[in-house]
Amino acid sequence: MTETTTEPHAIRRMRHETRRRLLTVMAVDRLTPRMLRIHFASDDFADFVSAAPDDHIKLFFPDVDPAVEGGKPVMRDFTPRAFDVAKGTLTIDFALHEAGPATQWAAGATVGQTLEIGGPRGSMVVPDDFDWYWLIGDETALPAIGRWVEQLPAGKPVLTAAVIADAGEIQSFDARADWDSLWSLRSEAGADDAAALKAALDRKALPAGDGFVWIAAESSVARALRAYVVEERGHPKVWMKASGYWKRGEADAHERIDD
Repeated sequence: MTETTTEPHAIRRMRHETRRRLLTVMAVDRLTPRMLRIHFASDDFADFVSAAPDDHIKLFFPDVDPAVEGGKPVMRDFTPRAFDVAKGTLTIDFALHEAGPATQWAAGATVGQTLEIGGPRGSMVVPDDFDWYWLIGDETALPAIGRWVEQLPAGKPVLTAAVIADAGEIQSFDARADWDSLWSLRSEAGADDAAALKAALDRKALPAGDGFVWIAAESSVARALRAYVVEERGHPKVWMKASGYWKRGEADAHERIDD
């Protein structure tokens, strides 16, 4: 079901039919020292839908001992970085930021290997009629950030602020938008991601007009940044979204952060 409206800046929420699909690895690229890009193909992709850049699909890891998660199937949420329904292809970026089943699988992935996915269950579609966009996060947010930057229309102002391990993790995007980027390096700023991103954003004034702010990072970091954007920078809550893409010490955690 899709909620439709003609109001300016209207955010549409969509629900999708969910089912599992089998993917086959076509290629594995080392995007940066800590980021792998894996290209998949499927002959069961005709009705795949991913309408928003921060959609999530479930990846199921059959070769990982389920005992590590209390007997539950081992699965993780990932962002479809790019896809082509007609060609039956899907690209997923894996941030190798910690030991775990996803990192274990991605690090050993080879051409011809298979993997099952499910979803996305739904999409929150933010229109491109805002005057500007701020996209903020850590490594786990970069697939969504990159997809979002690349799909914005030509000339649309967008600022990205990302905290990464070091300069070797800086990415480039094929942007038509008017893209400005801030990269906070833990090798220089230290391990407090929220403080590093706040310091970077303090150097930027909120642009004039109506803007949308999107935040995704570790849950406590995302929560701190949301408070910073709303309380210190005065941005309207209704024109932002913050998510905890992971939670320190907890497996397979994803949290929508609202008041």
